[in-house]
This record gives sequence, structure tokens and C-alpha cells, in this order.
Amino acid sequence: MIGEQGCLLVVDDNEMNRDLLSRRLQRQGHTIVMAEHGKAALEKLRSHAFDLVLLDIMMPEMNGYQVLEILKADPDLRHIPVIMISALDDIDSVVRCIELGAEDYLFKPFNPTLLKARIGACLEKKRLRDQEQAYLKQLQQEQEKSERLLLNVLPRAIAEQLKQGSQTIADNFADVTVLFADLVNFTELTNQLSPIDLVDLLNQIFSTFDSLVEHHGLEKIKTIGDAYLIVGGLPIPCDDHAEAIAEMALDMQQAIAHFNTSLPNLPIPLNLRIGINTGPVGAGVIGTKKFAYDLWGDTVNVASRMESTGLPGHIQVTSQTYERLHKKYAFQERGRIDVKGKGEMTTYFLMGRI
Repeated sequence: MIGEQGCLLVVDDNEMNRDLLSRRLQRQGHTIVMAEHGKAALEKLRSHAFDLVLLDIMMPEMNGYQVLEILKADPDLRHIPVIMISALDDIDSVVRCIELGAEDYLFKPFNPTLLKARIGACLEKKRLRDQEQAYLKQLQQEQEKSERLLLNVLPRAIAEQLKQGSQTIADNFADVTVLFADLVNFTELTNQLSPIDLVDLLNQIFSTFDSLVEHHGLEKIKTIGDAYLIVGGLPIPCDDHAEAIAEMALDMQQAIAHFNTSLPNLPIPLNLRIGINTGPVGAGVIGTKKFAYDLWGDTVNVASRMESTGLPGHIQVTSQTYERLHKKYAFQERGRIDVKGKGEMTTYFLMGRI
């Protein structure tokens, strides 16, 4: 629609009335499409875009009231303004049309100046309505984009709390399983790959891990360089978090093996070291501007130690995690190792599924 011109549908069973009205509107610069009865009008409305409908009331088979009622009940068509044109000059007919959703009502024979003014007013309302809908659609798209960005930073349940105005978000969780993973030879890779190639490689690896996190119903907490931290059992508690983390760890190993075979030009093979621990943690949103959802507590520290004291290509777990999983998964006892801040601990290597 340009200025006050638009694409108009003229619906009238009388050919002479139809042609007369159409010629007059064409002289005003409008594009005109004609329909000789109600069914034809509805077919054209569903296949073409119109800015306004001029609709006669007295028509055979399907009168103007019926056409108007169907049009306004259709979510895809109800926004199109309708001016009813009829020889009926009783107030009941006018009221009925307005109640059914008509924008305006003109009596036959109509005054050309009044017709032009009424059409211009309807087209202006339509233009403003279209602008409003376009703005609302853009606003919805921006809100969806913001929602996606928020969910990239925070778990959905935490994001909902934040949107509802919670100032401090922090909880204690009595039973979760934490996983730390680290690329063993990352420092060597930084010396042999360009920054762009290195970031691209990390992006491929971590994007694969992200998909696995979603698949297993876990929460990614953060990445620090080449380190990857995830947790099972929060913010929504569940009973199978240890199993989900075990499956995640085994799938991560398979993913790294796949990268080594699918990327033959790597200067050195990729190798992953994983540590897992089970126990209580604190979790919450840290910061007010560049905020992040983070974990703290002894369980997290020990999980980190399980990774740092582990062996390349292995998944080292604490006895707490072992007790949860040893009936479903195969383990190899590593024995007692010295863990900073904890002394000697008995640890195990997760080898696979039983």
C-alpha cells in the first residue's frame, strides 16, 4: 500500500454496480479485484493480499453478513478492514455489521466524496495496524533472541527466576555429580595452530560436548580455556545424575576419538582427561552485569582434583561416585593417590558400561 492507495476487493452480485464502483476506485489510484458472490470473495481473500474489502450485503447463496462472519473468524483474514455497502438503510443492519466486525457502512447510492473519505480512513487504519503488527513481530523476535542468549548463560529454571525479578539466586543441592574435562595437550596445540584454527577446533569440540549435555539432560556451567565443567542434578534435582554424567563422560571420549580420525591434519592427537565427583554443592548467579551461574563447595574442588590428578584418556572418579555406579559400569581401581587439600584418597577409573 502506497500513500492512500491500496489493493481493494469489490464484492457485489450485480455486475453493473460492481463495474461502476470498480472504475471509480481505479480512477482514485487503487488496484481493484472483483468477486461476483461470497464464495468467490473468500477464495480470492485466501489467495491474495488485500488492504480493504467493499462488501455488498444482499447476495444470493451467501450474503454479506455470512461472508463478514467467516472473514472475521479466520485468524489470517480478520485484520482486513471491511466496508459494507448496501441499499438497506435501517439501523439494525448497520448495528449488525458493526457487531460482526465491519469497519464502516455506506448506503447505496453512495456519495463519491464520502466513499473516497471512508476508504482513505480505512486504509490509513490498516496502514497503522500493519505497522503495529510489524513492530510487535520485531519485538517478539528480539525477545526470542534475548531469551536464547539468556539460556546460553543460565539454566532455564534460573533464567525464569531472574526474569521474575529475583535479586539473589543461590541454593544448596545435597546431591549432584560434577564433571571436569580438560584437553591434555592444549598448550602444545596453541604453539602449532594459528589462533583462528585453534578457536575453530575448540568450537567444534565444545559444540559437540554441548549437544551431548543437552542429550543427557545435564547443565553446562562454563568453559575456561580448554577446560569444560558440567553438572548433573541441578537446578532441578533428579535421581540419575551420576548415571547421566557417566554416560556423558564415555560419550565425550568417543567424540574425541572421532575428532582424531576425522581431522587427520591435526599436528598432535587430541587427548581428554576427565574427573568426576558426587556430593553436595552450592550454586547461584554471580555478578550483576556479566553474570554467570556457578558452583562452589568441596565437591566441586575434589572433582577438579580428579581431573588434574587423572591420566590422559581416562575418567577418574571418587569413591562417592564409584559407590553410585559400580553395579552398572565397569571400573578399575587406581588405588590411593595424594589429593591436594584432601590427603590420600582411593580413586577409580571408569572403563565403560557393563
